[in-house]
Amino acid sequence: MQLNGSEMVIHALKNEGVKVVFGYPGGAALNIYDEIYKQNYFTHILTRHEQAAVHAADGYARASGEVGVAIVTSGPGFTNAVTGIATAYMDSVPLVIISGQVPTSLIGTDAFQEIDAVGISRPCTKHNYLVKSIEELPRILKEAFYIAKSGRPGPVHIDLPKDISATLGEFNYPSEIKLQTYKPTYKGNARQIKKAAEAIKEAKKPILYLGGGCIASKSADLIKELCTLTQIPAVETLMARGILPSGCPNLLGMVGMHGSYCANMAMSEADLIISLGARFDDRVTGKLSEFAKYAEIIHIDIDPSSISKIVNATYPIVGNVSDVLEELLPLLRECYDTNTTALWRETLARYDKLHPLSFKDSDNILKPQWVLQKLGEILGKNAIISTDVGQHQMWAAQFYPFSFPRQFVTSGGLGTMGFGLPAAMGAKKAYPDKISINISGDGSILMNIQELMTCMVYDIPVINIILNNNYLGMVRQWQTFFYDKRYSQTDLEQQPDFVKLVESFGGFGKVCHTKEEFINALQAAIESKKVALLDVRIDRMENVLPMVPTGGALFNMMLDYKE
Repeated sequence: MQLNGSEMVIHALKNEGVKVVFGYPGGAALNIYDEIYKQNYFTHILTRHEQAAVHAADGYARASGEVGVAIVTSGPGFTNAVTGIATAYMDSVPLVIISGQVPTSLIGTDAFQEIDAVGISRPCTKHNYLVKSIEELPRILKEAFYIAKSGRPGPVHIDLPKDISATLGEFNYPSEIKLQTYKPTYKGNARQIKKAAEAIKEAKKPILYLGGGCIASKSADLIKELCTLTQIPAVETLMARGILPSGCPNLLGMVGMHGSYCANMAMSEADLIISLGARFDDRVTGKLSEFAKYAEIIHIDIDPSSISKIVNATYPIVGNVSDVLEELLPLLRECYDTNTTALWRETLARYDKLHPLSFKDSDNILKPQWVLQKLGEILGKNAIISTDVGQHQMWAAQFYPFSFPRQFVTSGGLGTMGFGLPAAMGAKKAYPDKISINISGDGSILMNIQELMTCMVYDIPVINIILNNNYLGMVRQWQTFFYDKRYSQTDLEQQPDFVKLVESFGGFGKVCHTKEEFINALQAAIESKKVALLDVRIDRMENVLPMVPTGGALFNMMLDYKE
């Protein structure tokens, strides 16, 4: 079949089952967009900024588990997209990003809107391509989707010169891909799995350490079975929230810098850490020399470069978490004795009772923790929660009662402000029957506020809940704790009228000062079926606690702040 390069892109997206594409056109991508105009295989969402296009594709991928797709043009179109690509790379999100490029004859001449997109994207993609001929384009398109979603997922970038997007060629789309230099290991080593099973049976203080790889590998049901069988307590990273549902008796909460006291103490005192799809990030370990000093480590991960990268593994197992658990569970069913860990569970219950995750509520001013709890009480399983980055993100992770994997969409590794609104748009396209909520701050929301227009044009009723403290809250908190209250460039006392702003885009807005106002405004926002923004005025000086200071040991938590 003879097609030009742009037609090949469209047919590849059709063959891969792509339902929605986010993007922004430009000169180098005009041929692709002309073919988008002619097709009816997928919906294209025109965002108002290229960064938002990639974040929206990212949110779609995180919520659906499918590969997200974004198309941008060359030069500033691509450089605008880089933050979104790096965000997805840090959190192992499968994306395919297609950028237009100047014609091959102009590459290297500093042509209008030319940029070395492949060179720029190399450090923040799983793989990237500069298409040099029409003959290789079908293979590259197929490889991009395969690489993005296989093994440890990640973003793949295709840079497509304008002349090749118009050149005719044979569209021989491969049915499968076999790469000599890329063969992910899914099945774990049987001998190592057997050793891990023996270590689990002998451990007196084991802990399950659940990371984002548990979601990517679709292993939530197997993990629940493991918890039921062994009664081993579990902690979740920020990226793993929702693996175990809120209220699960085995779940100790989130671990790390803003983790619960019980979860952090469990990691510190464990004699065996069973790491499933986690990478021992610095926000989890704290001071490495003091981390898990008494524990052996079972490290299960599909990415061999992650194992023993930061913390040495006693039992390294390269493999997909779900595949490894399918081999491990039968070995534990044989003769696992839950009485072995009874004293350990009693100790952790005392820790939880001693310093539960809590906050001091108020009748006079809205507390952000109350807002998140009430939101969960009202919406529960009926919502997908996206966030920006800052205090509001941590309060959401701590206090929203997550019920299932992929319910929580947030930027973890890169910590990207401006992520929440476009990601919530993508999540809504993935789950049209669920309410898409963006939890943001009055700083973060302004970084991609233009996407309110995208929501209106495409009827994407995202509800933005702005926890407004007129500060860059998390930076202000650090300045309070560690910089003698020198609030350098964090005071946002002068802000726009957010209600008028969202109304100017055609959406719904309300200011909330009281609990009753918040409950009523949330209901009105849902009923409006429009993009909405609730300006929730919270205590300006509220802090996220517990907190492990940077470089501190995980067990040395700040549980309260006193003047």
